[in-house]
Amino acid sequence: MPRRLVPTAALFALLASGPALAADAPPFSGPEKAAIEEIVRDYLLANPEILLEMSQALEARQEQARQEAAQAAIQGNRAALFDDPATPELGNPDGDVAVVEFFDYRCGYCKRVFQPVLDAVRDDGKVRLLVKELPILGPQSVLAATAALAAREQDGYAAMHAALMTHRGGYDEATIGKLAGEAGLDAERLLADMADPQVQARIETALAANRALAGALGVSGTPAFVVGDTFVPGAISQETLVELIRQARTDG
Repeated sequence: MPRRLVPTAALFALLASGPALAADAPPFSGPEKAAIEEIVRDYLLANPEILLEMSQALEARQEQARQEAAQAAIQGNRAALFDDPATPELGNPDGDVAVVEFFDYRCGYCKRVFQPVLDAVRDDGKVRLLVKELPILGPQSVLAATAALAAREQDGYAAMHAALMTHRGGYDEATIGKLAGEAGLDAERLLADMADPQVQARIETALAANRALAGALGVSGTPAFVVGDTFVPGAISQETLVELIRQARTDG
């Protein structure tokens, strides 16, 4: 007797509803189960693109779940994201859209997006840019973040931030001092502030808060952005950031 093929949609529905059917009907016998498995195998071998479609659908569903979780975290951490006085702010402090960036000075992708992000913010003119150090790539990252935050003691954060971001190579105290001088800061004062226990305590508190906030948002690497109420992991182009800012303003 020829084997009767089961329509694919009906077959997957049948398999998916197996536990529910079990309450109303006896389970498939061994031969019946084997026959169904063979039909599924044959169909997938003949139509392998279905596996890609299933993978894409799963990935889309997972991304939606990540975004929903991130949006909930954004709503629950708005003060830490947008109103923390320990977070350096660039751009327009009175802007109508906020962009938050988590970054590491030793992160190549962070360096790559540094200028495009600044350009997008400055070209718009009405965007707040809040930058949160997340030094996750070792002691040199921590040293660089400490230098940038210590530069706030002489109102030199923006200049030191730019100097550290555009630097190619590692970071040590000699390099920090050289970069500070080139950025127009008092290098000796910066190194002294970095060693000052009170300044160190403030910086350590700020970095700990950034790590906790990143964990709450599901940040797993740098860079990562929050644009309005949208979480964006990874590097983004200037064009993408401009569009996200537009969307945030529209959703306002």
